[in-house]
Amino acid sequence: MPNAESFLVLGGAGMIGAQVVRQIARNLSPRRVTVASLYRAEVEAALAQFRAEYPEVEFAGFWGDIFGRTEWAEGAGRAATPRGALLESAERRADLYADLFGGLEAAYQRSQLAALIHEDRPDVVVDSINTATAISYQDVYAASVVAKNSFEALAAPTELPTGEDVGRWQAGPGAVAEAQRALELLLLAQSVPQLVRHVLLIHRAMTEAGTRLYLKVGTTGTGGMGLNIPYTHSEDKPSAKLMTKTAIAFAHTGLLFLMARTPGGPVVKEVKPGAMVGYADITRRAVREHGRPVYVFDSRAEALGAALVLREPEAGYQRGEPLQMVVVDTGENGVFTKGEFEAITHQRQMEFITPEEIARAVVLEVRGSTSGFDVIGAIDSAVMNPTYRAGYLRGFALAEITRLEQETQTDSVALGQLGPPELGKLLWEAHLLKRHAGTLSAVLEQTPEALAGALYDLVRGDAALRHTMTSVGLPILTPDGGTLLRGPFIRIPEAPGSNSLPLTPAARDAWAAKGWVDLRPANLAKWRQRFEKMQREAQRVRGRGSAAVTREAYLGDAIEIGAVVGWIFNNEEGGYRIK
Repeated sequence: MPNAESFLVLGGAGMIGAQVVRQIARNLSPRRVTVASLYRAEVEAALAQFRAEYPEVEFAGFWGDIFGRTEWAEGAGRAATPRGALLESAERRADLYADLFGGLEAAYQRSQLAALIHEDRPDVVVDSINTATAISYQDVYAASVVAKNSFEALAAPTELPTGEDVGRWQAGPGAVAEAQRALELLLLAQSVPQLVRHVLLIHRAMTEAGTRLYLKVGTTGTGGMGLNIPYTHSEDKPSAKLMTKTAIAFAHTGLLFLMARTPGGPVVKEVKPGAMVGYADITRRAVREHGRPVYVFDSRAEALGAALVLREPEAGYQRGEPLQMVVVDTGENGVFTKGEFEAITHQRQMEFITPEEIARAVVLEVRGSTSGFDVIGAIDSAVMNPTYRAGYLRGFALAEITRLEQETQTDSVALGQLGPPELGKLLWEAHLLKRHAGTLSAVLEQTPEALAGALYDLVRGDAALRHTMTSVGLPILTPDGGTLLRGPFIRIPEAPGSNSLPLTPAARDAWAAKGWVDLRPANLAKWRQRFEKMQREAQRVRGRGSAAVTREAYLGDAIEIGAVVGWIFNNEEGGYRIK
């Protein structure tokens, strides 16, 4: 492992994160360690401890919600805005919706997480935030019930004032606003969109910051137990929220698997404890629930009737002192009494693992040693990869397709149903070049203007070819850029909820680059540049043996349309596999 690296520990003031910070300071000689957690008080308290224990290490702190915007963070003269307060504001709900479902670029520029990583520029990020719990316990299930009830109330008839037409009805006062609020809260509680956006944001930020390694301390969601788990976060079992937590935890692992296979980004690892993690402290303290103190109330007898009221005003009961009890603090899992701790850690129950053991595994992986607990590495070793047999049969399949093309006098090029939109566009443009010239060399013998004219003549002279392209949603832009040959629908641009868009020259160029068969000379000049590069790489093949077969190489002069587009994806779009 390189010496004197900088570390960013997300959740660094938490139970696991604090032990990770200690192990890093003790064993890795860091240049700097930044401790990031939600609350200022916990970050400052942790920093005081770390600086006393490891005076030779430079520590920095950050507090705030990394899932929010920079503008909502704590600043001069103002405190951070908690998510609950954000959700109470219609304006902030609109902002949250925009960050979750709006443009990714705009969300990235506003992201507190991206800003933190850009400012800190860490070599290593250790993420010990329990992301699955943070996302899944926003409770889409409760939000769904509230939204359904709100819309049912919206549709329910209400009597109008005397004199109105009989049979008419209107929504009750405030029903429309309440239904709108319920719908917004339901949309913002969706787990998968939040997780996907979070992963895209953190990956881009780390790539731009030059981060070497991202290590996630994940979760199984059930402490290693199965669907029969008898424990939840206080709700009844079987707990849909708990199963959602597990689903999100492993969806996160799947996205990290993809991150680990993305060129240009950091090395990605995950350790995933499969037991209850504990413990941070044993103490007698005042008990709190949902952030509020729990008080001791005098009980009273109540005769059972036709209905049972689950919550009554506290004013109707004699309130005593705050409830205090001896508890075991298990961090994210909560505080447990002796009985609860004894039960959950009992043999064949959840049992438990200590945060120090997790932190030691983290440091081994950061150092480059093998802890045996990297989940991403384990998945890598277990997935079934491309095979020799499939490679052999690929040639057979392509030969059979070619035979049927010749036999039926049809061209099998692209339907536009396999994305991205550029795929169909590029395949059809390559096919036109193949029909016209056949080889890279023949294309390079002609000017872009000559190629544009020849391909346009080919399209105009072959009605079946032209109609096939336009019928699958790929319009053809003529060489002068002023006419579009089209069918009844066009795949690009994508405009959900709209059937008509302004057509400016800039929009035309953007749409042509993404999903139109573009016969303008400028696009044909780009094809010539590609073919020139392919030929240069081919000339370097001689004498290099198997080392010549790289993603930059195009072996041959004939235009094989799928191979050409594969080359483009490998070398222009960065869309290649690294494992």
